[in-house]
Amino acid sequence: MENKEILFASLVGSKVVEQIPRFSAIQNELAKHVLPPIPFLPLRNQDKIKKASVLGFEDSWWLKDSAPKEDQQFFPLSFSLTPNGQKYLLPYETMISINGKNQVVKRSVAKGNKIPGKIKERWSQDDYDITITGVLLGDYEIGTVENCYPISDFRKLKSFLTAPQAVYVFCEPLQLLGINKIVIEDFSFPFTKGENVQAYEIKAVSDFDYALILKLNEV
Repeated sequence: MENKEILFASLVGSKVVEQIPRFSAIQNELAKHVLPPIPFLPLRNQDKIKKASVLGFEDSWWLKDSAPKEDQQFFPLSFSLTPNGQKYLLPYETMISINGKNQVVKRSVAKGNKIPGKIKERWSQDDYDITITGVLLGDYEIGTVENCYPISDFRKLKSFLTAPQAVYVFCEPLQLLGINKIVIEDFSFPFTKGENVQAYEIKAVSDFDYALILKLNEV
């Protein structure tokens, strides 16, 4: 065996080197020197450290979370001024309350005291009362009015609230009741805590298409 082979065998603990006469001499010589490191494991994992991006103070601290998309909301609500026109999705999911009632014509007749109550002659379904409560959020939590207050969404919502016509609505609970259009009667923007927060409340009634002339089987 050559000197390099004897050296390597002694380092890994081979029994073969013990039979070599020069082993003791080499071992004594190794004790006098510090050997260079031997790369037993040449493979090395690659570093995956990414360079940190430089963010401004407002970007990292005061930037609000992005608004959820339509497929991320449970009951998304959209407005439109035409049946197939451009829709405006309310940016954050709203709370919708729906109240319905029947219009019943009652008449009191002389029928003795054995049968209580009034005679119900005719009834029809009244409009649905709809209350929509939601919130608008600006881009930044703290800053100037232009950066914080949700001016763009406020103007878009205002265009529907003040439109002199029925507003088409697209929302699953309303669709289940056959409500495709609403007439907005009242709306408010109450004081809301937070520079970039603006709450709103909309009160509306359902609106259905009707015909002035009805067939007998449609009455």
